[in-house]
Amino acid sequence: MSFGKNNLSKQLLVVVGIAFALLFISLGAILPRILIPVAEANIYSYLSEPLKIYDTNVDSKLLNTEIAYLYVSKDTIATSKNIEEVIKYDKIEKILSKMKESYGKFIYDHKIYYYYTLKTNGITKIAISNDSYINRTKASMLSAIFPLVLGTFLLIGLMLVFWSSIVVRKIEKLKNKIDNIDNPDYNHKIDFNTDDEIRSLALAIEDMRISLISQEEYRNQMYQNISHDFKTPLTVIKSYIEAVEDGVEDEKVAFETVKEQTEKLEQKVHSLLYLNKLDYLKNSKNVSNELIDMKKIINQEVEKFKFHRKNIKFEVNFDQKSKYYGSVENWETILDNLLGNFMRYANTTIKITAKQNKVILYNDGDQIDNDFLEGIFTPFRKGIKGEFGLGLSIVKKTLNIMDYDITIRNEKKGVSFIITSRKGIHR
Repeated sequence: MSFGKNNLSKQLLVVVGIAFALLFISLGAILPRILIPVAEANIYSYLSEPLKIYDTNVDSKLLNTEIAYLYVSKDTIATSKNIEEVIKYDKIEKILSKMKESYGKFIYDHKIYYYYTLKTNGITKIAISNDSYINRTKASMLSAIFPLVLGTFLLIGLMLVFWSSIVVRKIEKLKNKIDNIDNPDYNHKIDFNTDDEIRSLALAIEDMRISLISQEEYRNQMYQNISHDFKTPLTVIKSYIEAVEDGVEDEKVAFETVKEQTEKLEQKVHSLLYLNKLDYLKNSKNVSNELIDMKKIINQEVEKFKFHRKNIKFEVNFDQKSKYYGSVENWETILDNLLGNFMRYANTTIKITAKQNKVILYNDGDQIDNDFLEGIFTPFRKGIKGEFGLGLSIVKKTLNIMDYDITIRNEKKGVSFIITSRKGIHR
């Protein structure tokens, strides 16, 4: 396992080292202070028990050199023989003056002493000890706790290092996968068996890789389709110009054809620019969302298209209660593209229904093959009769900007385009 600059393994070892340092500080400095109350509670019990047994005639062989005894009556003060081994004093009264409670501790000559008193038959028996018992108790507790805590922490540290090495190897694999995301010869197989966040990240990266490949294929296909769609009118224009130069075509006829093809080319360029504009507006907050007069817009569109094919009958139905939102310009663009499409495929009838907050456009032309329905709104996708176009893609994106959806449904005879609001009736 290599240790590069600031890599995760090195960082984890530093963290473990700091944790060990904090452990030693806590065990060496903080823990002893925490143990003092426990040891003090124990020493008072240690001092009180002998007082229940010993009286003024204590057998010297039974005396604990860590504990000295004082017997105070009304007239006399007696001490055990080991009193000076426990505490050095000049006047016993100074010692007694510090024992104001039934038990406790006091400081004398810069040393700490503990005592416990018991009154029986007019005699006050006092057991007194220095801090050697406390120190020994703390040492014994630390000697029992320290190896256990240290061993446990060492085991946890080893487990963390082992776990981190596994995590680091996984991250290195993810890095290599990302570095080779556009390399088709790289093995992108995901072999993470543990179902954790890293595996989820690996799957997300794989999904992204597949998506990038699909987008690249789509872009390449779209560029080919755009090239083909733009090349056709340019080829016709060039052919007619050359025909006029060679004297094999009438200039007036050539001029009309060139004008017609130029208008088609201009329309394609306009549609492409408009599609790019929609991509910008999609992320913009300055999209108009006002209440519009759908009846007026539809009537204007019908007037615009009804003379394109005189054999087409328009049927329009309105619901005055329905409300539609967006901008007049966007709705005109949507209806322009849909009706322009309908004029090519309708046989005799086009119906437009604006009811229940929906807009349904129907034409009695041929049904759309299911193979074309999927991805029909994709720009420059080869569609019915091998044609390319942006009209339906513009319709879809414009509706999305205004929070509307569009679906296509094959009827028993003809096709319906159904526009519905994503926000329902109340907006």
